Amino acid sequence: MHAGYEAEDLIGRARELERAAMCRLLNAHGELQEHLFSQARSVRNAVFGSNAIVRGLIEITNACRQSCLYCPMRIENRIQRFHLDEEVILASVGAIHDCGIRVVFLQGGEVPGTTRTVGTILPKIRTAYDDAVEILLCLGNKPRDDLASLRDCGADSYILKQETSDPDLHWLLRQSSLDERLLCVADLQELGYRIGLGSIVGLPGQTVDSLVNDLLLSARLGADMVSASPFVPALETPLAREVPGDIELTLNMIALLRIIQPNALIPSVSALEQQFGAGGQRRGFDAGANVITVNFTPPENRENYTIYGHDRFVVRFEHAMATLAEAGLVPQLKRVAFGMQPCQSSS
Repeated sequence: MHAGYEAEDLIGRARELERAAMCRLLNAHGELQEHLFSQARSVRNAVFGSNAIVRGLIEITNACRQSCLYCPMRIENRIQRFHLDEEVILASVGAIHDCGIRVVFLQGGEVPGTTRTVGTILPKIRTAYDDAVEILLCLGNKPRDDLASLRDCGADSYILKQETSDPDLHWLLRQSSLDERLLCVADLQELGYRIGLGSIVGLPGQTVDSLVNDLLLSARLGADMVSASPFVPALETPLAREVPGDIELTLNMIALLRIIQPNALIPSVSALEQQFGAGGQRRGFDAGANVITVNFTPPENRENYTIYGHDRFVVRFEHAMATLAEAGLVPQLKRVAFGMQPCQSSS
């Protein structure tokens, strides 16, 4: 079968959530992969036009109570821990505001104390922006009451990546239950948050069939934000000697996420730049992504937020703007408009 006809057939079946078609497309390469990426870009452009969302990230703490085998910030590791205070966070918010970015993203390790810290500062962020701001959190599992409190204080969205939808692999790598994670996702949805899910691609023991389950999970839950990141075997973790996640498989995952969930916000993550090298994030946009995150964590703290290791790639504003320009996309700095209607033009 000609690659173009095969791609059209497979993509149509993938939209119907057919497992065999999704498996074939996840393994796509060469001409078939080119058709997959082209279709993913067309779907993105039909919904969002040439716009790409820019988010401003502040990493508020590297403290974490979890023992994830792939993360250098796991509780067992003796690293220099930090907790940004209110004054520093607000100064970083000011820097985000000065760049014209209207999406503030607060991220940190999973510790109970972030509920109070973030809850106190959320109303002040909204005031600084005259309420014209989207506030996104990524702080790990929290009790429903904590999530409700943060929502009442002004949070709009919450990312809680499943990492893998394989229950056994999830338990092995995260030392915690997938069911517990998904119960927290259900709480977030019931409380009115827009939710984000995400997969690590290439985890030791992961299969392509497992990645298909990730695709089906995000579609079933109707996630507003979805992501795919390549596995990074970081030093000072039990998985340091494992094989890195495959970039092409990760890009195929991004493209399928876009085709299956046209209205989702999908980032081109910094790990693509770290693992692929220069142009890695550009390739994420070529595969259908439409979000980039700029890091505004103070430099003296940023080096200790070792989520991908000490050699992680840090996205700065200039890099983000240049990458979007190379991808032919226009930065959308204002508050995110969820539930956008498809554009009349796919240009």
